[in-house]
Amino acid sequence: MSTLEQHEGDTMEMPLGEDHVMSNNEATTAAVSMASAASSSSAEESALQHLNVDYSDHDSAIGGMTPHTSTMSVNSSIYNYIEENGRTYHRYKEGKYMLPNDEAEMDRLDLQHHLWLITLYDQLQLAPISNPQNVLDIGTGTGIWAIEFANKHPSAQVIGSDLSPIQPTYVPPNCQFEVDDAEDEWNYSQRFDLIHGRALVTCFKDPGTVISSAFKALIPGGYLEFQDVVLPMRAIDDTIEGTALQHWQEKTIASAATLGTSWKNSGNYTRYFEDAGFVDVVEQHFQWPMNTWPKGTRMKTLGTYWQEDMLRGLEALSMAVLTRGGGMKKEEVLELTAEVRKDIHNKNIHAYLPIVVVYGRKPEHI
Repeated sequence: MSTLEQHEGDTMEMPLGEDHVMSNNEATTAAVSMASAASSSSAEESALQHLNVDYSDHDSAIGGMTPHTSTMSVNSSIYNYIEENGRTYHRYKEGKYMLPNDEAEMDRLDLQHHLWLITLYDQLQLAPISNPQNVLDIGTGTGIWAIEFANKHPSAQVIGSDLSPIQPTYVPPNCQFEVDDAEDEWNYSQRFDLIHGRALVTCFKDPGTVISSAFKALIPGGYLEFQDVVLPMRAIDDTIEGTALQHWQEKTIASAATLGTSWKNSGNYTRYFEDAGFVDVVEQHFQWPMNTWPKGTRMKTLGTYWQEDMLRGLEALSMAVLTRGGGMKKEEVLELTAEVRKDIHNKNIHAYLPIVVVYGRKPEHI
């Protein structure tokens, strides 16, 4: 396994709005501009290298957010949901996924898609694929990744699967969506050149099962890539200690565990990939600052987006897991999240969310 890292201030840095798309080779070359591909730096070491506190309080270099969202029509008849504490959730396999599927959450997911694009320098995937013919996106959410991949690769057939049928009705002719649970047995008639999954850390009770299924469903030489957050958020110093943010994280993660799902598995993806049989496994680290506390245009831009993502998603991340697994009432959850919002705005808390991208190749001889 090789570990690649981003380097704030190195060849990968570019201001928001700069019209430049890096190829996979360029992005990889830039990512290792000051690190050996054999480096084993942890997420914490990576963050300490790339995050530096900006004590000047100057954020004027940051442009406004321009989230890329799908404008294609959505037919309301495709929605199947249940209502709970003012939010809606998937009905298929009701209760398995603890985040809502309503319009507010869909808007947040599309905002987060843009955050991922900034993080990965406008790349939809980092795995070195060429001329993909069949692609699967598990946990597709609003389908925006699958749609953009289909548009970018018109010769590929792209399938997006999710527990919630919240994707647009009008999509590229080479893109389709289905309601499915990736933890069930896979029954696809075709094999895939690329299987992609993003922000899945809260989804699966057993990620190893999903990764093994993906391995079997790939063509020899095909790639699996997971892009995810690593919970909990942490800080480059002790400024997160004793905060409402820290308490909220501990409470939500413990509540999810009570319900049978660990929200801390993403840090083990490399091991899961290797155990499943993948070779040439690559792990890359990035960071999303909680707000604009760090130095550098790129980090401030990422912080601007992640702050907005958090503010929009805080209740969504909290309500079901804390009422179902944490024994809290709706009013108690809202009271807690109100205090967390204050911390999210506080630039004296030097918190960040570790990001990991892991991809691996199925051996040619299998």
